[in-house]
Amino acid sequence: MADVTYYVALPFTQDNDGAPVAGNAEECQSSATALRRAEMMSRMPGSIGAVAFSRTGDPAIGEFGDAKLLRTFGNVPEDLSTL
Repeated sequence: MADVTYYVALPFTQDNDGAPVAGNAEECQSSATALRRAEMMSRMPGSIGAVAFSRTGDPAIGEFGDAKLLRTFGNVPEDLSTL
């Protein structure tokens, strides 16, 4: 199977100690849609920010490259490698 690129919008909230917590990721149809959705997520009540990113790989074998950050909105962690 050929490589497929997934576009994702991911919101962030804060836990009781004020640390950022990733919310539920949403798959989007395109990079433009992921950017719009992440911007909307960053403005939702309780949200501190959101990111839009993409990942490319082969879903048949479950191998994907590193995520490519498209843009951040609001207050998100600088180190996103743990997500």
